[in-house]
Amino acid sequence: MSLLQALTRVEAEDFLILEAALLNEWKLHEWRKLYTEECRYLVPNPAGDPYAPTDASLYLIADDGHHLTERVKRLNKKTAHAEYPRSKTRRLISNVRFLERSAEQVKVESAFITYRSNQGVTDTFFGRHEHCLVDVGGALRIQEKRTILDMEALRPQGRLSIIV
Repeated sequence: MSLLQALTRVEAEDFLILEAALLNEWKLHEWRKLYTEECRYLVPNPAGDPYAPTDASLYLIADDGHHLTERVKRLNKKTAHAEYPRSKTRRLISNVRFLERSAEQVKVESAFITYRSNQGVTDTFFGRHEHCLVDVGGALRIQEKRTILDMEALRPQGRLSIIV
């Protein structure tokens, strides 16, 4: 039985919690290794269609593997002014469930809340993640992550400088 066929909901949830922990601990290089080289990380505009093509709709984030690697490098620099000093974050993951399962991939949905505190201000982001998980050399990896914010707008935050 393949890794994806044998994957349980609890194992998928543990993997998503690991991803959240790496982000909370600002271990961005280790976090990036959870993704495939040709991955996609998408955060659609809260006011738009979350499944609209990236070339036909405004996305807050629409990174491929190269751009995600560059985002990690940029966020780790002191010149990333929006995140220097770094925000303190806490990500909560819940309501994990399988959406689809095939021999090639498993699609998993989870609810999330991300708290970010920086310079005396705490922002809250909430919504759902949709992960497409694949088997790469016997290890679970993220092929695509779509973060759908359940907020009408980014107000009062006004910006999205962290990885939700």
